[in-house]
Amino acid sequence: MKIYTLHKKQNLPITVEEAWEFLSKPQNLKTITPDYMSFDILSGADKPMFPGQIIQYIVTPILGIKTKWVTEITHVKDKEYFVDEQRFGPYALWHHKHFIKKIKGGVEMEDIIDYKVPMGLLGQLTHPFLVKPKLEEIFEYRQKKLIELFGEYHG
Repeated sequence: MKIYTLHKKQNLPITVEEAWEFLSKPQNLKTITPDYMSFDILSGADKPMFPGQIIQYIVTPILGIKTKWVTEITHVKDKEYFVDEQRFGPYALWHHKHFIKKIKGGVEMEDIIDYKVPMGLLGQLTHPFLVKPKLEEIFEYRQKKLIELFGEYHG
């Protein structure tokens, strides 16, 4: 069983409060997700984030195939971090930690995702040319979109 990790950091010229206000609202995920993924929240995003919250989405990650994705917010520490875990969806495992930390002139946002692709060896064979590049592309889009929304960090 191979578990992969994607680790991303981004600095933004905003306060911890501004970062938390944006990131802790599940509906803002649509804003920072590429349009081609047709990201749509079906339910669960109508309240401020809390442990135990179940959020259901429809996404189109590859080849135009619509996929239902259900995540649970498992941990929340106000203005510091939250964790979402896939309960149903395209991955065999998805555990996503979001950290926010005050730095000189802004905040550092850190994402650590531990994930496992489905379909055993076949899934592992597709990881380097299908899954990993797609995740990299999504997070690159996110970084650009966050800069567009909040400005470039010049710490």
